[in-house]
Amino acid sequence: MTSKSSAPISSIQKESASVPDLIAITPLGATRPRIDSHGPVTLTEVTDRALASVAARLGHEAQTAALVTSLIGAPAPGPVRMGGTDLTAFWMGPDQWMLDAPIETHEDLAHQIVAQAKGATSVTDQTGAWCRFDLSGDGLADVLERLTNANTRAFTGGEAQRTAVEHMGCFLLCHSPRHISVIGPRSSAGSLHHAILTAIRSAH
Repeated sequence: MTSKSSAPISSIQKESASVPDLIAITPLGATRPRIDSHGPVTLTEVTDRALASVAARLGHEAQTAALVTSLIGAPAPGPVRMGGTDLTAFWMGPDQWMLDAPIETHEDLAHQIVAQAKGATSVTDQTGAWCRFDLSGDGLADVLERLTNANTRAFTGGEAQRTAVEHMGCFLLCHSPRHISVIGPRSSAGSLHHAILTAIRSAH
């Protein structure tokens, strides 16, 4: 097992003599995202994405779906699906989606969506509420079947499955069978990372 870190995210305050300085921290509490490799699998803490949830207000369901379609440049995803390229969305429930975009260009993602929603959609900034860990490599289903009852062996790409991992409500996003993201509550980042890492060691 090896681990290392890469680029920084989030924030804590550091006092100087006159002006407070903000130091970025990740959901795991470090100054750089953590990367762990074991066997054929790499586990990466992802901190460079902005998140915002959208939910249709009563009577504006079609308008909200059209908004999501225009934002991601693809049809609004249906149940258990994700879609889009640079700016993506995944289905959270009836007339509800989570949108995901590079934080470098969409740090104010929620505000950007509100500006286009015209009162039809409830929009909430979710960037600080969630953590994300990406698994890449071979044998990911062997890892995930130790964590969840989701049928990850059937994943081919484009799935967005809501599930429980060690009693934590999470989403599994399948970019491809060799690249799957686990999104869970930021407050449980340490427990979620430990659970995934333990499953990787068990599987490989």
